[in-house]
Formats: sequence, structure tokens, C-alpha cells
Amino acid sequence: MDQTIGELAVLVALLLVLGVVAGVLAGLLGVGGGIVIVPALFYVFIALDYPEATLMHVCVATSLATIVLTSMRSVASHNKKGAVDWPLLKSWAPYIAVGAVLGVIAADRLRSASLMIVFGVAAFVVALHMAFGRKNWRLGDAPPTGAARGGIATSVGFLSVLMGIGGGTFGVPLLTLFNLAVHRAVATAAGFGLIIAIPSTIGFIVSGWGEPLRPPFTLGYVSLPAFAIIVPMTVLCAPYGVKLAHSLNPRPLKLLFAFFLAVTALNMLRKALYG
Repeated sequence: MDQTIGELAVLVALLLVLGVVAGVLAGLLGVGGGIVIVPALFYVFIALDYPEATLMHVCVATSLATIVLTSMRSVASHNKKGAVDWPLLKSWAPYIAVGAVLGVIAADRLRSASLMIVFGVAAFVVALHMAFGRKNWRLGDAPPTGAARGGIATSVGFLSVLMGIGGGTFGVPLLTLFNLAVHRAVATAAGFGLIIAIPSTIGFIVSGWGEPLRPPFTLGYVSLPAFAIIVPMTVLCAPYGVKLAHSLNPRPLKLLFAFFLAVTALNMLRKALYG
């Protein structure tokens, strides 16, 4: 009993720090919280010696659960400013939702090491884009329609679930590459996050319900202490990150974060491939 209480106390302390860091970085750099939360949870749970067989499933599921609430708040805030492109969001939503469901099905069939590889490769690509991407890069003059829209939107939902991230990490750079103004891209991608997170969170709760190798204090694959602590801390701390972004030059900080993200991604790949 004492060991369980002590373990929970350590977990709470680590999660408080994680929530603050994730919230500040999300506001400061404009990155989605999931890209911070997933690797941070991974190292927190490793430090607590949680079973590696389900480690990434719990990290991914918990991150997506936090995104449900943070995306709701974000969409509501952006909508008050009239920044959400609702026609675009509605036309992409069915494909993103299908991709999210497919992502849960795939994740349930993948080993934790396989999810680590997916996260590592995708996070490394995100780090490269953060470091070397240019605002004037374009894939087209407008977001795609028809089969191209379906394929891209489904892929966004699918990959986001496998990584445990919301809509911002892929959605914002993707929409800006199709000539959408950055403030509308950020607002609309917040809606992507909600469409991704709701079905996938439900799916991970169901798929992890009978898993015997889950860490303690979980609902399915969702870590309840992590969810309960990270959500309020990120919501409270993100505005401070936004204020810092207006008083500091975010470019050097974004480069620094890109470097650490790349190192984290490569280390996760190393652990997945070589143990």
C-alpha cells in the first residue's frame, strides 16, 4: 500500500512538471501539446518501471484524451475571433474521423516498439520542418478537394492517432502549404484535433480495457492521473507561453526545440530498434 502511494506521489510530481512545460511550449512555439506529452510520458513511465509492452499505447492514448478538452477550449476561443474555416473543417472532418478510427485499429495490432518507430520517424520529420521550413513554401493555391482531400485528410487522422497528437502538428503546416493564412490554419487545425481525439480516446479505452499489462491507475489505455493533471496545467500555462512569444524572439527557441525533438525522436528509434 505504501509503495503504491509513494509511486502515485512520484507520478503526480512528474506530471505537474510535464503539464507546465507542455503548456508553456504549446503557447510559446505554437506546437501541439501531444508532440511534447507523448515523449515526456514515455520517459516518466520508463522511470517508474511501467511495463514496456503497453508503454507507448498508454502514452498515445493519454495524450489523445487530454487533447479532447484542450481542443474544445481552443476551437471555442478561435471561433469567437471568427478564425475557424468551418466549410473546410466540415469537408475534411469525415475523412479525418475515418483515419482516426483506422489509427486505433492499427495501434491495437502494433507492438509498443512499432509505435515508437512511427513516432520517432514522424517526430524527426516535424523537427526538420520546424528547423528548416519556410513560410513561402506552397503545395497549391488552395486546400485540395476530391480524392486528394480524402487521401490527405485520412492520412492526417491516421498518423496523428499513431503518434498521439492532435491536429496542429500536421494540420497547421499542411494547411499553410495550401495557402491558408496561418491564423486560420491554427484555428481550423484545432478542430482537426477534436475530430481525431474523441473517437480515438474511446477506442483506446475499449481496446485496452482487458489488457493485463497496463500500468496502474488506467482506464483502458488512458492514464487517469496523467489526464487529471496535464489538462488543467496545460490550460493554465499555455497563456503564459503566448505572452512570452510576444516578448521574445521565438525563432531561436523553435530551433532549440526542433533540436531536442530530433534528439528525442532518434533516441526513441534507438530504443525501439536496439532496446
